[in-house]
Amino acid sequence: MKILTQKTAFQFVLFFCFFSLNLFSQEENITVSQNPKFENLLNEKRKINASITINDIYKIQIYNGDIESSKKILIDFKKEFLNLDGTIVFYTPAYKVWVGNFKTRIEAERNLLLLKTKYPNSLIIQPNK
Repeated sequence: MKILTQKTAFQFVLFFCFFSLNLFSQEENITVSQNPKFENLLNEKRKINASITINDIYKIQIYNGDIESSKKILIDFKKEFLNLDGTIVFYTPAYKVWVGNFKTRIEAERNLLLLKTKYPNSLIIQPNK
């Protein structure tokens, strides 16, 4: 076994450093393809996170009853009021349809006046209190 001298070891290191400068592992052009459903999932997650982090929000309850009627009312609501978000929640013993995420009570009351025309039993609630 031959022992390398300092000069020979330095020459090997210099040789490999010089030739490694010209090596490329990737090209500069990168294309990323993303499933379109992924963006929809992100938007839904953002909506959920926005409703969780804000404790002082108001919602309007437009229905209280069984699951089948709740689903029907929510579908009808989403067809008519495109700018408001709605969901069904279960609190024993009934299902409730809650709509909107209002930051102030005044904003909730304005929307309540609009919703009372179609849903006369609507009321303002604070879900986290």
